[in-house]
Amino acid sequence: MNEHIHAGAPRSAWQWLRGQRTLLLLAVPGVAYFLVFHYAALFGNVIAFKDFVPFQGVWESPWVGFDNFERMFEDPAFWQAAWNTLALAGLQLVFFFPLPLALALLLHSLARARIRGLVQSVVYLPHFLSWVIVVALFQQVLGPTGMFGGDVAFVADVLSNPDAFKPLMVAQIIWKDCGWGTIIFLAALSQVNTDQYESAAIDGAGPWRRFWHVTLPAVRPIIILLLIMRLGDILTVGFEQILLQRDAVGPEAGEVLDTFVYFQGVLGADWGYSAAAGLFKGVVGALLVYSANKIAHRMGEQGVYK
Repeated sequence: MNEHIHAGAPRSAWQWLRGQRTLLLLAVPGVAYFLVFHYAALFGNVIAFKDFVPFQGVWESPWVGFDNFERMFEDPAFWQAAWNTLALAGLQLVFFFPLPLALALLLHSLARARIRGLVQSVVYLPHFLSWVIVVALFQQVLGPTGMFGGDVAFVADVLSNPDAFKPLMVAQIIWKDCGWGTIIFLAALSQVNTDQYESAAIDGAGPWRRFWHVTLPAVRPIIILLLIMRLGDILTVGFEQILLQRDAVGPEAGEVLDTFVYFQGVLGADWGYSAAAGLFKGVVGALLVYSANKIAHRMGEQGVYK
């Protein structure tokens, strides 16, 4: 009797830690990465309120208050970069975000597992290519010396056309990451009971009604969760991708907030000013996540946090 009571008694926190020590040790590198490079690095935002000089250090550099922010809000180059960022983010949200779900639905509908696996492998592959390779491939295809270059002037000028820059960026990210984005949706779709589809079909529901009443409710929490996370990261539209192609169209069309911070801070050594731009971007992202999470709660969804 005593042994039974002892076995059923709740374990202490120390006993739980000992029981999970292997998993906890495996998690240490990942946790350390986020603590050092994400959370500890937040304290560096203090230089946005200073005239930061690397040789003087963070604490010895003179305070300037909100002078860097006043300069930033009066700088036409900053607002041009902000507009380019919002335009690219909006295009990605409208044209890229729904495509992984559509592709997941298409792959999920394939009856033969071998064909489905082959298609998945093909569409996942571009994700593992670096942006240097992706940009080089597009240059080989659309450049003046590429397969569509030469006499076709409107195609040959795509890479250097400021008006085509934003659609080109969206097309590249769709080609590269659309297949990779289907993984989460495929995992959600695999949890849907096939009996629900069969019952809906017996009741006379067509493909659209089965999607609306069976598939969509199953993946809606995932869609809302990913949408909230995307809104928080909406002002990050692809630093490496854009940096590699910015010079072809000029800063007026190709400058975004990430490249603005890079050129002002890393290359221009205006550290406090670039930190102010980066902090502005982070605050806007945090406000978007908070607002979207509140809306999700009012819609009856769990959101990112309670």
